[in-house]
Amino acid sequence: MTDQQLGTTVLPDGSPRAQTPVLDKFRQDAVTFRRAYCPSPHCCPSRASFFSGWYPSQHGVWNNVDVANALSRGPRPETPFWSTEFAEAGYQLLFSGKWHVSNHLAPSDFGWREAMRTGFPMRSTHDPHELDRMAIDESWEGARDMPAPPDAEPDRGEGMIPRPGYSNYTHYGTQENPFKDGTVVQEANAALKQAAAESDKPFCLYVGTLGPHDPYVPPQEFLDRYPEEDLPALPPTFYDPMIEKPALYRRTRDRFAKLSDQEHRESLRHYLAFCTYQDALFGQLLETLEATGRADDTVVIFMSDHGDYAGDHGLWTKGLPAFLTAYHVPLIARMPSGMRGGAGSMVEDKISLVDFAPTFRELAGLPADERLAGQSFVPQLKGQRAERWRDTLFFQSNGNETYGIQRTVVTDEWMLVFNGFDYDELYHLKTDPGQMRNLADRPEHEAVKRELYRRLWTFAEAHDDSYNNGYITTALAEYGPGTRHLARDDDALK
Repeated sequence: MTDQQLGTTVLPDGSPRAQTPVLDKFRQDAVTFRRAYCPSPHCCPSRASFFSGWYPSQHGVWNNVDVANALSRGPRPETPFWSTEFAEAGYQLLFSGKWHVSNHLAPSDFGWREAMRTGFPMRSTHDPHELDRMAIDESWEGARDMPAPPDAEPDRGEGMIPRPGYSNYTHYGTQENPFKDGTVVQEANAALKQAAAESDKPFCLYVGTLGPHDPYVPPQEFLDRYPEEDLPALPPTFYDPMIEKPALYRRTRDRFAKLSDQEHRESLRHYLAFCTYQDALFGQLLETLEATGRADDTVVIFMSDHGDYAGDHGLWTKGLPAFLTAYHVPLIARMPSGMRGGAGSMVEDKISLVDFAPTFRELAGLPADERLAGQSFVPQLKGQRAERWRDTLFFQSNGNETYGIQRTVVTDEWMLVFNGFDYDELYHLKTDPGQMRNLADRPEHEAVKRELYRRLWTFAEAHDDSYNNGYITTALAEYGPGTRHLARDDDALK
């Protein structure tokens, strides 16, 4: 699981597309999912959904669990984790890399043997008030070191974004072992070799790198594969003025407005090079697996926790702007030999990170858990057609530390974004895949909005979403929860 990798970077016809020689060879024996998405455009809620099979409204993780204003410090106690049942079933569970699911419960609390864990340290207490106090105190310790804003704007180095009163931010550069990802994979390889040598018990190895998360700092060797004289083109949506979109979107984009077009293209060059580095690290894991003799009976998956705007609408990284680039993730999966009926195929079904828990349970022969929100995509992994697959995706966000209620409904043709902090968005994806024209205020699409709101509220009730307050100044949805009682109107979406 990489961090913040846009799904198009690994697709044969993707744009933007990274150089991925390892994955290109790997996909020949694997299934590539063109439309895989996270449920929330942020590390912690999406990772909690991956490990549990629940949406954020169910597990309660909404944003970074260690920041001062986090809405929660970890998942609710009743949240199911597939890893605990794998451990009870006799699996060796090996963990190396990024966790970001709880700030006081570690992977080892959920059955994993930790080879290496990156990110913030685990807290010594479970008391919620103490956890809040620690986070607030530490945030101000860091803020007190921030320099006073200068009288004049400082000279700006390449890729640097001045932020008066904050530390300056440099968007891209190079490092030889960025985020210690090379060490994470090295420790994972060692743990895999040891596990294979010590026991013939089944194993599950999770490797979580931090790249290609910003700042985009690949090793120079991989940046050199993208010549400076051949900088990648910016996406066609880059110059979207976003006049008909929420003001927060424009304010977020303006954080990157200090960069020149040349620097934006350099940002994309560095980002794609960082993806190529992740491809190479994945290759190291494949080599180790092959050397253990376990490759032919192991399911192998390459994926990410969420996407990156990568210049889409002038934006970078991730956040509340509900463009699909923040949600679209890579997903390429190889079954054991003898079970590769779908080898080399491209699947168009909509996959969500909540689908991994039921999928893993089926692959491991564990009984189905009716509490889970997702669906098993084992049939697609075997090259079969899944019955009654979803026709709608649902995304949830309460804001990436800048709070903002946002709920999104996506079908093949339409995308509705309910913004509790601004006016809604409605896009016709068939004719406007880049989400340039907001149609939410067009009377001719009222039936479309009503049907998508019906689906939104039906989903919300089924998944314990608490955003249903009917107070006059908070009940801002154009159609409220009672909409779910309407008859389904598929014709409106055609």
